[in-house]
Amino acid sequence: MMHKNIAVLFAALFLLGSCGKKNEIKDPEGKTKKDVISFAPKVTGRIVKIYVSEGQTVKKGDTLAQLDVPEVSAKIAQAQGAVSAATAQEQMAKNGATADQLRQLQAKYKGLKEQYDFAQKSYRRANNMFRDSLMSPQAHDEVYAKLQGAKAQYDAVVAELDDVTRGTRFEKVEMAAGQASQAKGALQEANVAYSERYIIATNNMEIETISLNTGELATAGFALFNGYIPESTFFRFTIPESAISKYKKGQDVNMQVVYNKENLQGSIVYIKQLTKYADITTAYPDYQLQDAIYEIKVKPKDMNKAKSILVNANVILK
Repeated sequence: MMHKNIAVLFAALFLLGSCGKKNEIKDPEGKTKKDVISFAPKVTGRIVKIYVSEGQTVKKGDTLAQLDVPEVSAKIAQAQGAVSAATAQEQMAKNGATADQLRQLQAKYKGLKEQYDFAQKSYRRANNMFRDSLMSPQAHDEVYAKLQGAKAQYDAVVAELDDVTRGTRFEKVEMAAGQASQAKGALQEANVAYSERYIIATNNMEIETISLNTGELATAGFALFNGYIPESTFFRFTIPESAISKYKKGQDVNMQVVYNKENLQGSIVYIKQLTKYADITTAYPDYQLQDAIYEIKVKPKDMNKAKSILVNANVILK
């Protein structure tokens, strides 16, 4: 009987102790965070060399890696050939015919005119003979056909010579200029793509991970370098609805880093409600399921002091 009474006493004491702990309110604990950034290539290529290492801090404009992009080199050669051809066409359209071409056309005109004149004379004689029944209809038709052919050739050379004398049409000059501009644009595009074989840091960064090694294929848009923006440290706390009245936007707060006991001061940047499935970084013993959960973001007052704190380190909100 005595043993039974002792067991009941211990159980009561345990329950009282549990109730006392449940009513005890702890300071909220949060996490140290930094703004995340990543760098990726704009073109696909095989990694030739990586110039940085994990844990290194790089500055904007630093070269991070070099890629081998042979396809782009081939496109540059093709574009250069197209530019040369299009430029020559444009220049020829602007200059018009050369003196030699003009002399050749004049000689061609003279020869075809002689042929046309001879065809006209032959047709007049054949026509007279046909009226006197001295020529068959078949022979007469053959002479007429030769006349028409000579006339067509003469008209063509007259038009060609007239075109050269007047100069190249404005539309042809514009078309040649447009083709040259298009070829130059293709060359510029290929040169820009070739310059992208170097992956350049567009911002200061603390490199956390490098996803690939030398010799591996890096595809366009794949995050090759991942890390954090220096001096972007902030602290994230989650507070239940029952305790959120203690905090306001712009309020100054005190914090303590758990692993080194360093004290910090900060200011609340925002307070926003979290969805039900969001992560909770602060555990409250008296947290009720019906309570809404709010996130508090705190910016440190002294960034130089806070930037050395490890990411995801626990911090107590005092």
